[in-house]
Amino acid sequence: MPYSIMLDAGHGGRDPGAVYNGRQEKDDTLALVLAVGEILQNRGLDVLYTRTTDVYESPYQKAMEANEAGADFFISLHRNSSPEANTYSGVESLVYDKSGLKLQMAENINEQLETVGFANLGVKERPGLVVLRRTRMPAVLVEVGFINSDADNRIFDNNFDDIALAIAEGILNTLQMNGLIENGTDQENGTNQENSTGNNPEHSEGLPQYTVQTGAFRNGAYADRLQKELLEQDFPAVTSQGGGLYRVTVGTFPTLDEAATMERRLKRAGYQTVIVSS
Repeated sequence: MPYSIMLDAGHGGRDPGAVYNGRQEKDDTLALVLAVGEILQNRGLDVLYTRTTDVYESPYQKAMEANEAGADFFISLHRNSSPEANTYSGVESLVYDKSGLKLQMAENINEQLETVGFANLGVKERPGLVVLRRTRMPAVLVEVGFINSDADNRIFDNNFDDIALAIAEGILNTLQMNGLIENGTDQENGTNQENSTGNNPEHSEGLPQYTVQTGAFRNGAYADRLQKELLEQDFPAVTSQGGGLYRVTVGTFPTLDEAATMERRLKRAGYQTVIVSS
């Protein structure tokens, strides 16, 4: 069976969440959850939702829904808020404790969102949150920018598709790295979305090759900008298109150790990375 993700749009119905200049958190989170869910479904995951309309359910009800559905992972999307407007900005993810798959996924989501333009405020422990404490599966709550930050709202509105893709990529990369789903594979039909033709002359048959991915975007302009930046620093970056995404990768390596060496160089230069195999 496909790996299952329960997506939760924070708040809803009579609970608007944080409000700023008429903007309501519950609306932003629902739109984003539906966009992320569509991407994950297209990649072969089984996506469940706590809500798909403007209705209210308590955090306890949401946790119980995930438990009863037997979901493999729980992701709750929110917008942050501060006592005074335009004081803070950035994304942060919350977990019950800093351990295991949930921590890795939280860090990967934050890193992907950082490539879109958000400041990365890190991962925090919040054991008191019901949706993190009462869910039986690994769970992450993502605060996608501050709703009372004009700068964060501009990023949210101007880059909505890329934000949804960044969250989805953070989820997928984590599952791929842990062998829970196949890398670049549609789980329903078993086809590789990036190399479906198998016509890669540089790829020796039967031997995996590795590259270091530094970004994946729906908007090709972002990929071009990142590739140019990397090339200016003498990183052999290329952009490839597949499955509706523009992926920026650096190098092609016959061994995982060589790819890891390049990954360390990129991390020291300040880039978010993930090693992928083909």
